[in-house]
Parts: sequence; C-alpha cells; structure tokens
Amino acid sequence: MSKLYFRYAAMNAGKSTALLQVAHNYEERGMRVRLFTAAHDDRAGSGIIGSRLGLQRSADTFGPDTVFSAAHLGPVACVLIDEAQFLTPEQVRQLHRMTHTDQLPVICWGLRSDFRGDAFPGAAALLTLADDVEEMKSICACARKATMNLRIDAEGRRVREGEQVVIGGNERYRAVCPACFYADEAGPEEAPGLFG
Repeated sequence: MSKLYFRYAAMNAGKSTALLQVAHNYEERGMRVRLFTAAHDDRAGSGIIGSRLGLQRSADTFGPDTVFSAAHLGPVACVLIDEAQFLTPEQVRQLHRMTHTDQLPVICWGLRSDFRGDAFPGAAALLTLADDVEEMKSICACARKATMNLRIDAEGRRVREGEQVVIGGNERYRAVCPACFYADEAGPEEAPGLFG
C-alpha cells in the first residue's frame, strides 16, 4: 500500500539532503522519480533543490495552480516534494488521493510552522492527511532540540511581524528550541548567543 509521507523539521535539519538521498536510492535501483520544489524558492536557483551541504539537483516546480495527478506525472516510482509547507491544502488532498487511488508513494519534506509559530497551510494539511508523519531533528544554539524558526534582520535582531513567506537561509532564519523562541520576550540577554 502506498502512503503520503510528511517529514518535517525546523530549518537546517537536513530535509533537502534527505530528499536527495531518497532520490539517489530509487534511481540507483533503476526507478524513476519526480522531484518538485516551490517555484518561488530560488535560494539555490529556480527549479533547484539545494542542500546546505552543497548537494543540488534540478527539479520541477510547483505553485498554487499546479495540479498533482498520476496522469500528469508519467510513469514514476515515487514523487518527492521539497518545501512542502508551500503546498495548498487542495494540493495536499490531491497528493493524498493520488497515493491511495493510483498507488503512487509521495514523500514531502518541509517546515511545520513559520517565524511566529503559526502553521503553514500546507503543513497543517499534511499533518492532517499524511499517512506517515516524522519529525527530523535539528539543534538550537543552546544544544536543545530545535522545533521553531526565528526570522532575523540584517543586524541579527529578531523580526516578529511581516509576511508569512520571506525566502531565506541562515542569513534570515535561526532554528531554535521553544525555550529560546520565547526567551527574548524578556529581552535578548535571556538567550545568549542566539541573536548574533
């Protein structure tokens, strides 16, 4: 039985690296896969899945108007989706339906929540519909497990307001534990080393 999988983590946990490894494993065994990434995520280049380790690979892109169906994907053994938090809830439903009606496994990697601690709509839908959900681990600067993401400005100060989606990497975001996520409400001195 095929499943819809959701692998989530805070930033810098190796999600893209894991996706690229899974793609390699399938292809090493002679199976074809389709890779997707969000069209507006151009950190590694448009249509490129890039890992902080330096690995990268071209992929198809998806936007809010992309329709996922087995008929459009061609003969593939698996669909692998990076930046899955940017899927729409309807796209998650399409992937879930395709997994169960066409027996095509789909593995998604993405963030669970944004810099305010609010769910991304795609992640919320994946947490609801995915047949298998797994948290990948990342480490906070204080050495605890990081489960939250902070947005920072050019001077390393925390940003609390703004658009939900602002594309960026280590220069714009920090993966932190919940204690550090809330610690700076009393002042940055409560979270030494976290903001710069």
